[in-house]
Amino acid sequence: MKTKTRRSALALFGGVASIALILTGCSPSTGGGGSQEAVTQDDIDAAMTTPTELTFWTWVPDIENEVALFEDKYPAIDVTVENVGQGLPHYQKLRSAIEAGEGAPDVAQLEYQYIPSFVLNESLLDLTAHGADDLADDYVGWAWDQVSPGDEVWGIPQDVGPMGNLYREDLLSQAGITEPPATWEEYATAAQTVKDSTGSYISNLGATQAGQMIGFFWQAGAKPFGYDGQETVTIDVNSDEAKEVATYWTDLIQKDLVSTDVDFQDQWYQGLASGKYAGWLTAAWGPVFLQGTAESTSGLWRAAPLPQWEAGDNISGNWGGSSDAVLASSENPIAAYELAKFINHDEESAMRLATEQFLFPPQVSVLEDPAFADQESEFYGGQKVNQLFAEISDTVDTDFQWLPFMDYVYSTYEETMGTVIADKGDLAAALDDWQDQLVSYAEAQGFTVE
Repeated sequence: MKTKTRRSALALFGGVASIALILTGCSPSTGGGGSQEAVTQDDIDAAMTTPTELTFWTWVPDIENEVALFEDKYPAIDVTVENVGQGLPHYQKLRSAIEAGEGAPDVAQLEYQYIPSFVLNESLLDLTAHGADDLADDYVGWAWDQVSPGDEVWGIPQDVGPMGNLYREDLLSQAGITEPPATWEEYATAAQTVKDSTGSYISNLGATQAGQMIGFFWQAGAKPFGYDGQETVTIDVNSDEAKEVATYWTDLIQKDLVSTDVDFQDQWYQGLASGKYAGWLTAAWGPVFLQGTAESTSGLWRAAPLPQWEAGDNISGNWGGSSDAVLASSENPIAAYELAKFINHDEESAMRLATEQFLFPPQVSVLEDPAFADQESEFYGGQKVNQLFAEISDTVDTDFQWLPFMDYVYSTYEETMGTVIADKGDLAAALDDWQDQLVSYAEAQGFTVE
């Protein structure tokens, strides 16, 4: 195994950084890597015993440990692991290599929201001929639907980000709140109480964080995006459900009960450590991230599900997560698929990803394994945080799609919603502007908008 890696401060948390527009020269197509003959066990045996070199682009730190397990099982296969960057650099280089017709990897890590943009250009291999359909029941349903929204399978789920509420128990207790708010109405009341009693904001709404807001839409039942895999898209970012979410946050922001600091920057890190924020509405990757960011507050934090729009409901959204996909250009598709599958499906490899790299797993067997679920976290007062988020993972709506130009979606979010959040303006009105921009762009690219 050859390794070329560079670590990033956000390397574990796909989806947390907005990505600028990098789609160029794309036109609608029938998508995908084309139909194939079913791969037989004889085909697999031959491929996995033939000396072969594979290249794997990923930003997961230390994933060469899981790759080494694969190479031990298949000594004829030599894998070169390359970290070409996370977010914008990763996708820029991947698209450039695909367009140039050379230099693309065999396997690439892709966040779920970017899969449709690679399907659009027929850049991914449909994995159904390799038997990927047989893995569907091994993953939580909504995560599998992210890689297989139709009949095709475009990747193997690697990690997910079901959303929950991390909160400072000491600050809420100081405000007389003994239980985390169960509804969004209770959360708004608690925000006022916490601010009056402690001076802290109950949470922060990152002014440029599209992933978090889209996760809130997801929980509220909004369906802002849709794509048929060909030339028709659905754009509805200003639906009634989305506007209810936007109006809710507008009210808290304008009352100065929620801050709007840009997240994942120094001021925000300091706020988590200093008690400026009494909580963080985040994803399943957040608990480990917070431990490293606010180490001095160990023992003060607790975890809970997101507040609900209706009392008694149990619904969450997702923020982040990624898959490993095989490029259609790979000259060794069988070995490439077996690598993507092994990394994320082999029991030892998947458990290591969850317990050593702290990627939150989509694989049911890992979520249910006591070695993962029963871990007690000192940082969270001995709470079994993994078990809580495993339960939350079962509450994410399976019916959520993306557009084949999410790069543009995120960049225009910053221009519309992000600016208004920072200015403490009307977020619902900003949704109308965002809707108009996305529709105009889609039509200019030749898509039919429904």
